Amino acid sequence: MAKTYEYIIVLKKNSSNRVDMISQLMLLLSLIGFIGTAVANPANSIRPILISVLILGWWIFCYLQQKRNVAPSYRLALLFAAIGWYFQKDGLWIAFIYLMAALLEKQVKFPQEIAFDEEEIVFNSFPKKKHQWNELNNAILKDGILTLDFKNNRIFQKEVNATVSTEVEQEFTQFAQKLITPAN
Repeated sequence: MAKTYEYIIVLKKNSSNRVDMISQLMLLLSLIGFIGTAVANPANSIRPILISVLILGWWIFCYLQQKRNVAPSYRLALLFAAIGWYFQKDGLWIAFIYLMAALLEKQVKFPQEIAFDEEEIVFNSFPKKKHQWNELNNAILKDGILTLDFKNNRIFQKEVNATVSTEVEQEFTQFAQKLITPAN
């Protein structure tokens, strides 16, 4: 049974431009490697050429998505590249790196959420991070900014994704104070 939380706060997403640039650089390096393999060994060039066409096709699709203001996802092209590197001589480690990049791209681009209930605070990240209320000195939601002041002198402060009314900000802060105060 899924747990329900009193508050789920979605934080403002950072730009994914850097992640997209790294993905595109990885794809470019793969294309150069696969085309180089096809040129160096024409007798066995079908697989590297096929993988290159698949990568290039998905890259073009992502470009067209971006032109329509839709966030591109290079996961599939990175997966094609991982398969291509797997079949390259001594390419197993590179294939593993591309596979990890394909698996983690979605998580990196996903907006961070923090869930609050009377028992715990859960950061929806990879891996999930859970904190107990007794680990906090303070938790405030004010002017669209969530601030968590931890007892270990760490402060977490991020802007929330959507506009939050003053009433909801006050309600959340009172909820948090109620749970922090008994723990201190």
